[in-house]
Amino acid sequence: MVRQHGPASYDPFVIPAPRLLFAVAAGGVVGAVLRHGAGELAPDGPGFPWTTFAINVVGCALLAGLELLPIARRSATWAAALGPGVLGGFTTFSATSEQGRSLLAAGDTALAGCYLLGTLAVCLLVVTVVGRYAPPLPEEDEL
Repeated sequence: MVRQHGPASYDPFVIPAPRLLFAVAAGGVVGAVLRHGAGELAPDGPGFPWTTFAINVVGCALLAGLELLPIARRSATWAAALGPGVLGGFTTFSATSEQGRSLLAAGDTALAGCYLLGTLAVCLLVVTVVGRYAPPLPEEDEL
């Protein structure tokens, strides 16, 4: 999969192929179930929402590394299923925003600021590290 950059890479008037829409939808179900399961296994307690924080950091790292997978490089369908699908359903900006709002409403301004800014900073850091240092996995014919 070759990623295009610049104005030619996006056309709002082009409807994605149905298989891509289905791949995103199916992947989104998987990602949302994984996120829900993580929340059930390790629910956020009072204070810092560690589970949601971890979900977002891990999801950002995996999304940054998606292009490293041969299957995502070769197949737009798999890239759509895994990227905006699974990882889009797994990560959660809406829960992060709501948890930040809740901390602010409880009067915990410092913790809310640490949580919201910390989430953004750590996610950007892991995306940078993965993008800079992780080597692409070899194609099957290169093994």
